[in-house]
Amino acid sequence: MTISSEQAILDAHYMARALELARKGHYTTHPNPRVGCVIVRDGQIVGEGWHVRTGEPHAEVHALRAAGENARGATAYVTLEPCSHHGRTPPCADALVNAGLARVVAAMQDPNPEVAGRGLQRLEQAGIETCSGVLEGEARKLNEGFLKRMEHGLPFVRVKLAMSLDGRTAMASGESQWITGPAARSAVQRLRAQASVVLTGADTVLADDARLTVRADELGLDAEQTAQVLSRPPLRVLIDGRLRVPLDAPFFKAGPALVATCVAVEEQYANGPECLIVPGDDGQVDLRKLLLELAARGVNEVLVEAGPRLAGAFAQQGLVDEFQIFIAGKFLGSTARPLLDWPLAQMKDAPELKITEIRAVGDDWRVTAIPIPQPV
Repeated sequence: MTISSEQAILDAHYMARALELARKGHYTTHPNPRVGCVIVRDGQIVGEGWHVRTGEPHAEVHALRAAGENARGATAYVTLEPCSHHGRTPPCADALVNAGLARVVAAMQDPNPEVAGRGLQRLEQAGIETCSGVLEGEARKLNEGFLKRMEHGLPFVRVKLAMSLDGRTAMASGESQWITGPAARSAVQRLRAQASVVLTGADTVLADDARLTVRADELGLDAEQTAQVLSRPPLRVLIDGRLRVPLDAPFFKAGPALVATCVAVEEQYANGPECLIVPGDDGQVDLRKLLLELAARGVNEVLVEAGPRLAGAFAQQGLVDEFQIFIAGKFLGSTARPLLDWPLAQMKDAPELKITEIRAVGDDWRVTAIPIPQPV
């Protein structure tokens, strides 16, 4: 159905509000998508809601409860196609039909095979006018991890790196604390909080006594958001192909963890962390197979915080979706360690990145960059 330019402007306005609501679930919805909903009747918002966490009511249900009888004959704006299947909660499409909505506008269709257009079809069969594609780009960005898992069977991989102006990450001795300042470290804590998995390697854990936990006092969030984050901490995953990290390491003392290895699990691990045996060569875990396994477990977003060898391996194998690079205003010198272990012989071999954002973070800089696919 063709809509007027005035209606298109209104649709974008209310969808922007629905996206704003969806972001309230930024740290808590895993493995579900982040979804917001706005219900409008006679030019007035009569109900709003967002999905808070898995197992609890979806955004549409919260908005319908807020709207009450005002939902009848109204328009609902939802950032993702309403679900049409029974999961942990009943179908939202049925709830919208039962509430007597006249029109439903979705930012995008749900790529989940259990939905995939059937939610909008259910609404249309009930005589409800539907529209999809309003602010779709923003909606996809909000749920890039969920979408990649549904569309490609892999999680969205974000690699966090911190370096000096001369591209170094640690002194030759391994000393690396702290390259960046408090504001940058707070931003990293928020990256951890939004991830489904925080992943590192044995070298980092052994060299730095790394824990990779979310530290509440460094999040920089309000009390309510901090409580939400701490209620759903990310899973910490250690890649340790040869099981070199001892079980009394601070990493294991910091809480539950998953160890990915490619050797037989030793007897002492029987009462230790969960171990996942992943095929690999020469004691090196096959990273793609690990990511496939994590996606099968419902992992949407992986944050890699590792040394130059493991981070370089992810990059060389084309498994990185986004780099988050924090740059400090200092030099570490020519003997310091490089950003990535990635030998390149010629300029033509240099991988290209598209820088999507550069912003100041305290006294440091934060660069967001995405790899540009190389022609085959």
